[in-house]
Amino acid sequence: MSKLPELITTETQLDELLAEPSAAVLDTFKQITGDILLLGVAGKMGLTLALMAKKAAEVSHTQRRIIGVSRFTSGTAEKWLLERGIETIAGDLLDAAFLASLPGAPNVIYLTGMKFGSTNQEAQTWAVNTWLPAQVAQRFSKSRIVALSTGNIYGLVPASGTGSIESDTPNPTGEYAMSCLGRERMFEHFSRQNGTKTALIRLNYACEMLYGVLTDIARKVWAGEPVDVSMGWFNTIWQADANAVTLAALADVQSPPKAINITGAEKLCIREVAAEFGRLFGKPVNLTGEEQATALLNDATAALERYGNTRVTIPTLMKWIAHWVKADGASLNKPTHFEARDGKF
Repeated sequence: MSKLPELITTETQLDELLAEPSAAVLDTFKQITGDILLLGVAGKMGLTLALMAKKAAEVSHTQRRIIGVSRFTSGTAEKWLLERGIETIAGDLLDAAFLASLPGAPNVIYLTGMKFGSTNQEAQTWAVNTWLPAQVAQRFSKSRIVALSTGNIYGLVPASGTGSIESDTPNPTGEYAMSCLGRERMFEHFSRQNGTKTALIRLNYACEMLYGVLTDIARKVWAGEPVDVSMGWFNTIWQADANAVTLAALADVQSPPKAINITGAEKLCIREVAAEFGRLFGKPVNLTGEEQATALLNDATAALERYGNTRVTIPTLMKWIAHWVKADGASLNKPTHFEARDGKF
């Protein structure tokens, strides 16, 4: 990886960092062949994930098309991709005719999901998170599929431990997490039925300047708003590292599917993180709630051993975020709701 900057000052600089391939990604691109189709590319991770794939193809000297699929309702995401040489196809994946019209591809990255706003829209949540994966699994039964999932499927675990591992029995709380387990079960069912080689990416949580748990906490401290410490502990990972494992997993798909936890190595204390942002900002910290005995924690030891350690440390990420927030940098305005313990988003 190129030398890390002291600070991140522009969105262009940020995008380039988020799209830098890891050694594991470059190794994977030398092993696999064929085009890469990214479904739901216009979400939080999709744009820089697509750009990382494009860069990895160029660096590894492997010819392949990178194609992003989304509704592209704003238009800006599609323009961003096209300017960087990534092909786009616009349409609604919930439309059966549109899904059927998509080109085949040896490699499919499934990024579509519904989390925020899922409360009071439970039927739509299940359609997006469970019904659609079943359709995609059948449409691309001959492809390698890496499907984004979530560590929320594990449910709350003792905060004194290191977190859930891939072999743990799922215990989801709330309809969002249950529908995400449904997504995994649909990919598993059709993987077993059709022999589709698949990997399920259980992520908690990707973070960069514009969103993430660290960004949420930083913005609350900066604004003097209370930080709820009830969840107590959490995990997070620099988004570029989450992007990298997602792409590298194309070399590790199998039938039945392989589950892969993605997060950083550290178990972070919300109270301590808030205090550190207070120090970086020179501001008092307003805390609310009391730490509970359980938390949503994800142990990614297996992935870190397989794909390499994270390239950006938590102290570096916090320093970057603090500067970004103080400089009134852009935000996606999509809170993670890391404090939610009832599974409602």
